[in-house]
Amino acid sequence: MYSQDELVRLKSIDKKLNDIYEIIERHKGIVKALKDLEGQPAILMLISAISEQFNKLKKHNSQILEKFDEEDIKGIIGVRNYIAHDYDGVNLAIIEIDLRENMPKIHKIVKYIISEN
Repeated sequence: MYSQDELVRLKSIDKKLNDIYEIIERHKGIVKALKDLEGQPAILMLISAISEQFNKLKKHNSQILEKFDEEDIKGIIGVRNYIAHDYDGVNLAIIEIDLRENMPKIHKIVKYIISEN
């Protein structure tokens, strides 16, 4: 149904989301992970890497993106741009909201697509 390249990108997203959740679990919560000297940059880098995978899917007009809410994809790409262009000024409250509300929805869809293919 989807190309191997598309599925590889989704598996990469899945791995990175699992890594984020592992960091959060190790720090006993999102807020603590985002305040940690190592946790914060790791999470921000993983979010940026996830966004890059979605951006590549978007550039190739991947039909996989039809499974996701367009606003969620725009949001994650926007967060990446925000991190990349104003790293020191990142509002961690926005990242926290993204991790609580958007990432679980995205991860659920990613896992579903992978399991179906």
